[in-house]
Amino acid sequence: MKEKKASIIPTMRYRNAKRAINWLCKAFGFERHLVVEGENDTIAHAQLIYGNSMIMLGSIKDDEYGKMFGTPEDLNGLNTQAPYIIVKEIDLHYKNAVAEGAEIVMDIRDEDYGGRAYSCRDREGHIWNFGSYDPWAEESQ
Repeated sequence: MKEKKASIIPTMRYRNAKRAINWLCKAFGFERHLVVEGENDTIAHAQLIYGNSMIMLGSIKDDEYGKMFGTPEDLNGLNTQAPYIIVKEIDLHYKNAVAEGAEIVMDIRDEDYGGRAYSCRDREGHIWNFGSYDPWAEESQ
């Protein structure tokens, strides 16, 4: 199957986006694609990539767009979305996330539909799902 770039790119806001970028890269294996610094030690816009996927993030702002966002902290720890990221070496990825302090909310497990997966929170409470199950894989694989 030919690799394509993602058409859907999750976006999120962080209170300390600089720290979040460093941690997401170290704990989850994201790579910096573009980081635009803002005023007062903030991040105006950042793009992080993982394989053929991307997330965008920035610092919490009190502007027109920012007023539509809350953080898990604002919602008593609740999330309204959680990305699923396909990871080939899921057990190694899990061990690294744990070593970097990710809060595991659903331990690594074999899934009935195939693959292995786990769910965790980052340092600001966003939930992330990682798994080896690839819904795009052809049935012959």
